[in-house]
Amino acid sequence: MKLWEKNIKTDELIARFTVGRDRELDQLLARYDVLGSIAHIIMLESIGLLTAKERTALHNELLLIHEAVLQGSFTIEEGVEDVHSQVELLLTRKLGETGKKIHAARSRNDQVLLDIKLFIREELHEVVEITGALFQLLIDQSEKYKHMLIPGYTHLQVAMPSSFGLWFGAYAESLTEDMQLLLAAYRIADKNPLGSAAGYGSSFPINRQMTTDLLGFETMHYNVVNAQMSRGKTERISAYALASLAGTLSKMAGDICLFASQNFGFLTLPEELTTGSSIMPHKKNPDVFELIRAKCNKIQALPGEVDHIWINLVSGYFRDMQIIKESFLPVFGEMKDCIRMMAYAVGRIIPASDILTDDKYKYIFSVEEVNKLVLEGMPFREAYREVAKRIQEGTYKAEGTVHHHHEGSLGNLCNDKIAQKMRALVQLFHFENKDEAYRNLLMS
Repeated sequence: MKLWEKNIKTDELIARFTVGRDRELDQLLARYDVLGSIAHIIMLESIGLLTAKERTALHNELLLIHEAVLQGSFTIEEGVEDVHSQVELLLTRKLGETGKKIHAARSRNDQVLLDIKLFIREELHEVVEITGALFQLLIDQSEKYKHMLIPGYTHLQVAMPSSFGLWFGAYAESLTEDMQLLLAAYRIADKNPLGSAAGYGSSFPINRQMTTDLLGFETMHYNVVNAQMSRGKTERISAYALASLAGTLSKMAGDICLFASQNFGFLTLPEELTTGSSIMPHKKNPDVFELIRAKCNKIQALPGEVDHIWINLVSGYFRDMQIIKESFLPVFGEMKDCIRMMAYAVGRIIPASDILTDDKYKYIFSVEEVNKLVLEGMPFREAYREVAKRIQEGTYKAEGTVHHHHEGSLGNLCNDKIAQKMRALVQLFHFENKDEAYRNLLMS
């Protein structure tokens, strides 16, 4: 079934090529297509394009389809082009001519736009929730291990003292920056495109504010051409937000792989978190973190992929957008898997103690010694040269302690401030708006 079919049959080879993976990927959009359709028929009744009886019949059937989606029994049948066609087919089978009325005042263009935006909102909601759980774990680990010192590095050379508290806390605060980008992506997705039709509006007296409210959108895309142009742009912005989050996870996974190696020995991985070698009995490999790193690096490539499809298209709809779905829709599942696995594994790593007693770190407190001389009245440049001279002559000795108390340093991690920042960001999403709207739509 094709919603656009006329009296000429499309070449079968062309049909298969143009449908691509839509039947497979549109399963992810099915719930949102139903929700959008419920809001649409309520609006159609309000402007006289459906009777109350027709709207009730359509609403009841859509609720049954929604339930089938949730239970996993909804499928897009062989020969049916996409989710929009399948939903309309099911309605027509049950309700006859009434089922065919559902497409009035909309196009597949604004249908898929709407489905993708609803999908992004829900997926970002889940990403935000599990990122929040990872964030809290990192804050807890930072507090737990804040007094355990480790070497800090620049240029992969031993530099200055750090701590596990500082290290865990750094990734926690990095997640707040990723959360700001997720918030921006959510707000871009939280705009209603329904009513833009094929991208140029409709001659029907539709009420776009009604569907905006019914679906819990913050606002609408007012200009219908801009609504159409948001296809690809919304995915692109969301991809950049996910890529930023993936970058944080990838870097942390890389740190853990390095820190758990024998030459560093900062962390121990429980055997149940590791894999072995087929020929080396002693091996305990950090495969889980290597795979998180690789999967997250793959996610970081997604914005470029979307860019290369979207970047040189002029205004108006193009089928090129279909290809974006193939990489974009599944990426949320991949991102959530990585976040969950990182939280699971990071909660079980075992930091090592007394790392800095190793002789190779004997110069790590040199800056502390310079600062001590400055506090005693020596100009910084002279103090620097004095400590450098002691190192060269072999007379350098340091206390082996740090006295950092300024905001965000070893002795003052500011984890409470970082947690407050995260809480404030999460509250700005207003997920309750869409959740309440969905509950109302699903009332028969």
